[in-house]
Amino acid sequence: MPKREPASPLKHLHASDLRGIAQLATQSASGVARIAEGVHQSVWQTLGAPGGKTPGQTRGITGLVYKSVQGVTQLLGKSVETVLAALQPLFDAADRAKPGTPQREAVLAALNGVMGDRLAESHNPLATPMTLRYGGNPLNKGSRWLPMSPGTVVSGKVLILIHGLCMNDLQWASQIPPNADGTAHTASHDHGAILAKELGYTPVYLRYNTGLHTSQNGHELSALLEQLVGHWPVPVEDITVVAHSMGGLVIRSAMHHAKPGVRWPAHLKNIVFLGTPHHGAPLERAGNWVDVILGSTRYSKPFAKLGQLRSAGITDLRYGHVTDADWQGHDRFRRKPDSRHPVPLPDSVACYAIAATTAAKRSAVADRLVGDGLVPLNSGLGLHEDPMRTLEFAKTRQWIAYRVHHMQLLSSPEVSRQLMAWLTPG
Repeated sequence: MPKREPASPLKHLHASDLRGIAQLATQSASGVARIAEGVHQSVWQTLGAPGGKTPGQTRGITGLVYKSVQGVTQLLGKSVETVLAALQPLFDAADRAKPGTPQREAVLAALNGVMGDRLAESHNPLATPMTLRYGGNPLNKGSRWLPMSPGTVVSGKVLILIHGLCMNDLQWASQIPPNADGTAHTASHDHGAILAKELGYTPVYLRYNTGLHTSQNGHELSALLEQLVGHWPVPVEDITVVAHSMGGLVIRSAMHHAKPGVRWPAHLKNIVFLGTPHHGAPLERAGNWVDVILGSTRYSKPFAKLGQLRSAGITDLRYGHVTDADWQGHDRFRRKPDSRHPVPLPDSVACYAIAATTAAKRSAVADRLVGDGLVPLNSGLGLHEDPMRTLEFAKTRQWIAYRVHHMQLLSSPEVSRQLMAWLTPG
C-alpha cells in the first residue's frame, strides 16, 4: 500500500491571508531586533557604558546599526503592505470561491486568542470580526445585517452559543469521545443542535476576537444582540444563552454594559454558564508570575516582552474582568491583588452554572486546586471568599460534571441532558 503523503497546510490558506502574515512577519522581525538590542545594552551597562535615550536602547555606532535594522524592516514591511493592499480585491474574489476549512478557522481563532488585540490595533486582516452565525453563514457584516437564505425557517426562541478563549463557533460541534472498545463515532455532538431539535430553539453562534478585553467584546455583543432583535424574521419570544468559558464573562459584560432603552435584555430569559472562570483562572495568574520572574534581572528583562505577547483577553482571565473599569488605567502586566468591581448576576434572568472537575468527588482540595484543568470548581460555581463577589446561583441551578475536563464540557452528553432538564418548560 503506497505511503500517504501528509496534506499541505497551504491548502487551508486564503489568498488574503498573505497580507496578514506579511504584517506579522514585519512586526516579529522588529520585535526580535528590539529584544537583541535590549540584551546588548544590558551587557554594555555592566561594563559602565551609557545607554540611549530610552531604556534598553544602545547608542553610538551600535545604536545606529539597530536603528538601521528597524528602519529597513519597517520600510520593507510598508512596501509589501502597499503591494498586497493593491491586490486585495483579487484576493477577495478568489477567496469567495474557497470556503474556509475548519483547520484554518481553528488556527485563526488561536492566533486571535493569543494576540487578537494587537491584530485589531494594527488593522491586520487576520483579526476576527464579531459575527452572529446561523447555518455556518454570518448574519451581520459590521453594522449591516445580511439577508438569510431563501426558505430559511426560524422560530422566536433564539439560542445564542458563545465560545471560549482561542476558539470559534465551529468548535461547538465537538467530536463525541470514542466508545469503550476504542472505535470512533462518526457523528459530532453539538448542544445547540440538540436543543434546537428537542426544544424548538433556533441556534445562533457567536464568533469573536477572544484577544480583546472582555468588556470590549461585551459592548459589541450588546449592540449586536440589539440588531438581532430588530432584524429577526419573526418576533423574538425569548433569548437563551449557553456560554462556554470566557464566553460567560462576555455575556455578563454585555448585560452590565447594555445601554438604557435597548430591547434585547428584556427578551433574555436564561443564561447557562459552562466552565466559566467567574473569579479567574490560576494559569493566567501563573503567566503573570512569568512576567515578574523574567523582569527580575537585567539579563532576562528584555525577554519579558515575550511573556507580554499574551492578549488583553487572556490577562482579563486572571481575576475574571467584565467591566471597563477593571482594566482601564491599569498596567495589565503588573502583579496586583484582585480589584474588580463586583457585578452580580442579573435579577431578571434565570442563571445556571455547570462546573467540571477531573476529580471523582468533591473535597476541600479538589474544589480549590483541581477543577476542570483550567477553571477551579469554586470559580466555575461563582463562589468567593468575599461575600460581595459571590455569584448567587440557586442550588437547583448548579450542577457539577465529575471526571470531566474543561474542553469535554462541549461534547458531554450528560451536559446536554442537564441543559434539557433546565430549559424544558415546566
